[in-house]
Amino acid sequence: MKRGSVRTLPALLTVIIAIPALAACSAQPADCEFPSGDASSVVTVEGPLGTAPSIDMPTPVIAESTEVSTVVKGEGKRLSPGQPALVDVSIVNGATGEVLQDTGYDGGVLLTAASESLPPVTEALECAREGSRLVVVGTAEDTHQGQPIPQLGVAAEDSLVFVVDVLETFLPKADGTPRAGNNGDPAVVLAPNGRPGITVPNTEAPEEAVISVLKEGDGPTLEEGDKAVVHYTGVTWADEKVFDSSWEKKQPAIFELREGALIEGFLDGLVGQNVGSQVLLVIPPELGYGEQASPSIPANSTLIFVVDVLGIAE
Repeated sequence: MKRGSVRTLPALLTVIIAIPALAACSAQPADCEFPSGDASSVVTVEGPLGTAPSIDMPTPVIAESTEVSTVVKGEGKRLSPGQPALVDVSIVNGATGEVLQDTGYDGGVLLTAASESLPPVTEALECAREGSRLVVVGTAEDTHQGQPIPQLGVAAEDSLVFVVDVLETFLPKADGTPRAGNNGDPAVVLAPNGRPGITVPNTEAPEEAVISVLKEGDGPTLEEGDKAVVHYTGVTWADEKVFDSSWEKKQPAIFELREGALIEGFLDGLVGQNVGSQVLLVIPPELGYGEQASPSIPANSTLIFVVDVLGIAE
């Protein structure tokens, strides 16, 4: 499978996410409302949702803890922990008012509510509704642990301001109706958060591809050309080792369903499935990577995937 989100994070987001998180930056408010505070309330944002905003604020903007102001209150569903969303983000240095980077405003990037990545933005997402625009102000400690980012002009003591547009929300895991699996297929056991564990039977790998729906969703049907939002785990039949998993990354993926973007067996297994479904795929070598080897996948490997179809990115 040629892995890769259709949209990628800008460098500053990548740098911040790479900084090890020592602890969550603040507790989730019981009423799911962060305080609007003096810092976030002085940031003025103008422009339509999903477009690069005009941002004005006095400097320096300093917060003692995470503050969130809702500039545009969306009418969509409220995000829950572990639920992914497509967002656009502008990042501003609270000390100077300079816009450091943004996500490009060409469809957004995936972030997961209440995940460890990019605090305090992902914490604020837990309280957000689809269609909202938020101003999030985080302390230097919460956003970059007080570590300078010299390549972007961020000093150790600088707070960061994030303008976050919540464009689309998706399922946190497959929510379809369970269906009985086939005898002889790999067994799948789910953790409470939906993460699958896969047990491979002590038999020879099948010569033909297997597509087995473990949960039948009732959402829209995936078509070729769609951008599918999925959680997945992949193991090799021969050694039962996980070679790739979005669950381990704590971040779903977006895959464009087209020939050449994905291995044939993965593409064939997803086209025609409904949002909310969970699908078991067994892919023989000729529909996978064939004789091509990688550090985690030996040549001529039969691959097993469990895929949760979370949504379709527009």
